[in-house]
Amino acid sequence: MTAPALSGPRTDPAGINEVLNAVELPCHVVQTPAGVALTHVLPARGARPVLSLAPLPATRLGDPGFRTAHGVTYALMAGAMAGGIASPELVTAMARHGYLAAYGSGGVAPSRIEQALHHLAAHAAGLPYAVNLLHAPHEPAVERAVVDLCLRHGVRCVEASAFMNLTAPLVHYRLASLHRRPDGSVAAANRVIAKVSRPEVAERFLTPADPAIVTALADAGLISAEQAALAAYVPMADDVTVEADSGGHTDGRPLAVLLPALAGLRDALRQRHPGLAQVRLGAAGGIGTPAAVHAAFALGADYVVTGSVNQACREAGTSAQTRRMLAAAGIADVGLAPSADMFEFGSRVQVLKRGTMFAQRAGRLHRCYERYDSLEALPAEEREWLETVVLRRTIADVWEDVVEFFTRRDPAQLEAAQADPRRRMALLFRWYLGLSSRWASTGDAERTVDYQIWCGPAMGAFNQWAAGTYLAAPENRSVVDVSHHLLRGAAVAARVHQLRLAGVRLPQPATAYRVLPVG
Repeated sequence: MTAPALSGPRTDPAGINEVLNAVELPCHVVQTPAGVALTHVLPARGARPVLSLAPLPATRLGDPGFRTAHGVTYALMAGAMAGGIASPELVTAMARHGYLAAYGSGGVAPSRIEQALHHLAAHAAGLPYAVNLLHAPHEPAVERAVVDLCLRHGVRCVEASAFMNLTAPLVHYRLASLHRRPDGSVAAANRVIAKVSRPEVAERFLTPADPAIVTALADAGLISAEQAALAAYVPMADDVTVEADSGGHTDGRPLAVLLPALAGLRDALRQRHPGLAQVRLGAAGGIGTPAAVHAAFALGADYVVTGSVNQACREAGTSAQTRRMLAAAGIADVGLAPSADMFEFGSRVQVLKRGTMFAQRAGRLHRCYERYDSLEALPAEEREWLETVVLRRTIADVWEDVVEFFTRRDPAQLEAAQADPRRRMALLFRWYLGLSSRWASTGDAERTVDYQIWCGPAMGAFNQWAAGTYLAAPENRSVVDVSHHLLRGAAVAARVHQLRLAGVRLPQPATAYRVLPVG
């Protein structure tokens, strides 16, 4: 971007706005005969200096330790979106422009994940990127396979999400890279960014790995005796992303409550473990406008993580129809629905409601699961609705697909279903829950009403903010442009906030961030 020209004292709203938006330059407030003015350069005479603000480029936002540790320019990360929606192309685009992004491996077959890793090795060699490790309580073999792929392909950063407890594969990934530096300190080449929404889960990532898991890994020969001994000297994560009200899996907690609480927990644990490295805290959920980014940093976040807004970008691994639906969403056009991966636990995901019936239909499926012990116990009315509206096929036909899928993916699921009719019902319902997200990603025109589109209210906030700009149209949204404007807009918001704290009040139109095409 071309450096902005220096500006003399400006008292008009357009001039004030120009000075505020040039965040790479200093901002001086001066008193002139015409009133309060903003300028990049202090005038020689005719104006009295009131306040000076240093340059605040987007590269200064967040914690410099995050940028150094991950080799990035900006403290903004594009979080993983399952099903490959956070695609290799999206991750590569972010990496090439100084951002960290995580490939959305959740729900993706290991063969496709390996293809994605080959793509990243070819197109983002030497650049920073992460791969999502999604906890799969019902499919531990899948979690193990993802870790094995990451270790084999030299992936140096994973985004661990949906974990309730630490698992052996996750601990293996972290400890497999432990070594001592020449100065004797302990280093972990494999970095972990944990996404959490509960203090008890955060604590497991803020402290060293469970000794019982460490011992089991050493006994199995998966880590060395030295690595097992070093495990006590490193926390399980380098960074913990505090996930507030977000798209997909969410506990719906407000960031203003959750982030300070987990910061206090981190600091208390640090006092109990003074030798451990400081774990950085990020903010996710609701990050869809410059104001939200600024608020997250003001709360103390070391970095921010975007999600829903990236799904409407060109590089996202989803359909044009889904991107159009997302670009039309408002902040109230979201709702909760049962999740496919943790259906039996009652876990819910936040999804788009506008233009789709998925949330209502998935909710009815879960009510059936709670009320009845088997598919055979379903009342005639529910069975007819299931076959004609949801499955659009007979239960017997769909069950054949379920058997074929799990025979390839995880045969243990079928063994459990044979012994438990209710488990069989859950697997059949998960057929719909799983395919609904795929229909959205592929743009299946016959299943638009069943699209499962993970989305939080940040999407609607972004659409409202971007209205009237070139970013309003989904075809104009690139993930790099969106990230660029969110950060620069946050820098402008921070400047306005600094001025307000100093008692300088400016007319509202003068304080707006200008969304101009990048380049």
